[in-house]
Amino acid sequence: MRVRATIAYDGTSFHGWAPQPELRTVGGVLSQALDGAQLTVAGRTDAGVHAHANVVSFDAGRVFGAGELNAKLPDDVAVLETAEAPGFDARGDATARSYVYRISTAAVPDPFRSRYQLHQRRVPDEELLQACADAILGRHYFRAFTPTETQHVFFERTVSEARWERQGERLEFRITADAFLRHMVRVLVGTMLERPEPELFERLVTGRPRSEAGRTAPPHGLALTSVAYAT
Repeated sequence: MRVRATIAYDGTSFHGWAPQPELRTVGGVLSQALDGAQLTVAGRTDAGVHAHANVVSFDAGRVFGAGELNAKLPDDVAVLETAEAPGFDARGDATARSYVYRISTAAVPDPFRSRYQLHQRRVPDEELLQACADAILGRHYFRAFTPTETQHVFFERTVSEARWERQGERLEFRITADAFLRHMVRVLVGTMLERPEPELFERLVTGRPRSEAGRTAPPHGLALTSVAYAT
């Protein structure tokens, strides 16, 4: 039967999602707990990136309970829920993914949150940051926001939400799109922090090369927050 599972994980100690020989990955650890099941994941996160609620699908002889699986998993991965889902494909059926990038602007770093947010005391004017975010809304070509060497063939994506929010001493960038390119959110954030120029972003989303965008923000500030599916 086809099973759907929602999972959360701290990506700090993982070499990304995809199983790799002799490397610790989220997919590898979860597959091992599922007796070697082949997994399809909604969002393939990079090394160091976290997830509040990623979604996987797999075939099994029965539905494994979340508690049963968590007893086999390490402390930095948790299955939140499982259910039988005939014909469900975690990646192909997803209509949108949402991410958050967190930045601490406190005077000193918080050692208890340093694994989950970038510490940068000084950030650009927040109105400029939001203007850059507004420039990427809609359907555009995001070639500038993924590595030059890539397996992607199509670079057009639809961004339905892009906003900066102030939460006390923390600044958060929240973005939702139908799909994401590798490093896309991190390059968007890095470029906004380095060059908060709305006119630049208007040019970049026409399909400009990676060399015209800014740096790639570190992975530890990024987390996949949710995956949407048609009802």
